[in-house]
Amino acid sequence: MKIDRRDFLKLAGIGSAVFASGLGGLHDLTNRALAAEDEFFFVQLSDTHWGFTGQAVNPDSTGTLKKAVEAVNNLKIQPDFIMFTGDLTHVTDDDKDRRTRMSQFEDIVSALKVKNIRFMPGEHDAGLDEGAAFKEFFGKTHYTFDHKGVHFIVLDNVSDPTSTVGKDQLEWLSADLKKQKKDSRIVVFTHRPLFDLYPDWDWYTRDGAKAIEMLMPYSNVTVFYGHIHQENHKNTGHIAHHAAKGLMFPLPAPGSVPVKNPIPWNASQPYKGLGFRSVDVTAKPAALAIAEFNVKGEKL
Repeated sequence: MKIDRRDFLKLAGIGSAVFASGLGGLHDLTNRALAAEDEFFFVQLSDTHWGFTGQAVNPDSTGTLKKAVEAVNNLKIQPDFIMFTGDLTHVTDDDKDRRTRMSQFEDIVSALKVKNIRFMPGEHDAGLDEGAAFKEFFGKTHYTFDHKGVHFIVLDNVSDPTSTVGKDQLEWLSADLKKQKKDSRIVVFTHRPLFDLYPDWDWYTRDGAKAIEMLMPYSNVTVFYGHIHQENHKNTGHIAHHAAKGLMFPLPAPGSVPVKNPIPWNASQPYKGLGFRSVDVTAKPAALAIAEFNVKGEKL
């Protein structure tokens, strides 16, 4: 998928990646090097659901994440950082099991060559204990960081059981944005979509419109999220929102079936609908391309 630089900047600022003074096309990351110091790319992985079992949905439930780790490690050019956008583990009512799954997940992803790895929770990780276990293993559930001229904002819209960002975090977001210039390159990571994609399936954030409203005055904003286990691209005004595929099971398109259930495993097309994404950022005016990869790292 190719996105014009101006449109991309309007969507977000950079970009499963983000934005610098210019965005360059993502061609074949395995065959070329990133030349300029302010060029970079990152990888987004989402919805790994470690601990899920279900032969009809994914008979390789203990192997899919490991295959994705191997695929990222096999990229000849390694990303500047890796972002996991939530649902690292599958939900469980047992606090001990929750921590065991997080420990196992942590051990698996420790095999990644890139050590600059950032995490955020999904509702499966944090919805039942308001993020307590997640914080023990991975730290804060919302935070910011800067990388080569891009300002990244990680929003937590899952720890609050009401499916909101919440008053305190919105105030925190407002204070952070006031420090940014109106043309700052901003990338936002969330787990749930901030806009109302399909509320009947919990594919929305109750107060997401307030967060979007705060972001609207900034001309270069892009949002990357997970939760819906499939690609989806949506604009709210000049802000672009891009959903990432999951790494355990795909889900149906919004409202396409009466009941939201994982799409059954297709033995003739194993790992169909599963994968990760990379986004390339360059300082020279150009185009931005978001590249989608399947679990084995094959470019789609």
